[in-house]
Amino acid sequence: MITCKSERELVYMREAGRIVAKAHAEIAQAIKVGITSLELNRLAEAIIVKEGAKPAFKGLYGFPYTICASVNEEVVHGFPSLRKLENGDIISIDIGAEINGYFGDGAATYPVGDVSPEILQLLKATVESLHKGIGMAKAGNRLSDISHAVQTCAEGYGYSVVRDYVGHGIGRKPHEEPQVPNFGKPGRGPRLRAGMTLAIEPMINMGTYEVRTLPNNWTVVTLDAKLSAHFEHTIAITDDQPEILTKM
Repeated sequence: MITCKSERELVYMREAGRIVAKAHAEIAQAIKVGITSLELNRLAEAIIVKEGAKPAFKGLYGFPYTICASVNEEVVHGFPSLRKLENGDIISIDIGAEINGYFGDGAATYPVGDVSPEILQLLKATVESLHKGIGMAKAGNRLSDISHAVQTCAEGYGYSVVRDYVGHGIGRKPHEEPQVPNFGKPGRGPRLRAGMTLAIEPMINMGTYEVRTLPNNWTVVTLDAKLSAHFEHTIAITDDQPEILTKM
């Protein structure tokens, strides 16, 4: 069942979103050549706990870390590790926080050192796809209007959209109904209403949209080993423009 949040609930979700955004801001400053994603994991956890919140991902479905850290061809659910980031890498960081029983969720892909123009184009296209999707998250539209906007933008750049992993509702649980695909025809699915809260998260690949899961049963990589980018915001649908709760 899709739930609409009250104003009191949105206050709690704004606080969760603020903490996610704060953690991302600190992570963005810390990313540099030579740092490990395990160090970034410790930093994110320290920030979340200091803010009086809980890391939303740690222990969720058995996931052992505070952040998902996915490097280069890793799409999502990457394990933080002792691998040192190298010049020209990209790293996707997905962070969730819980406070007062409500969740926020946000992701971004960061360049490490000097990256190629081709990589910068991928990041630009993925951010643009996210915001095109958010722009369709308005009361009265259909859910698939979001999906179609994301897909149209990403494919317009010549990239592909991951099918196997999608966005989702969010609120009292980190994953609620509905699922929010990043592809599809417009005008389908439930009608959007004020108070709905969604995590919209395009995962955009340079090559094929097909993916596979590594033997750790978590980390998802592109089938052709080409790069992937991932950006995500938690948003609230209002009677006017959508509100970004994890604005970074």
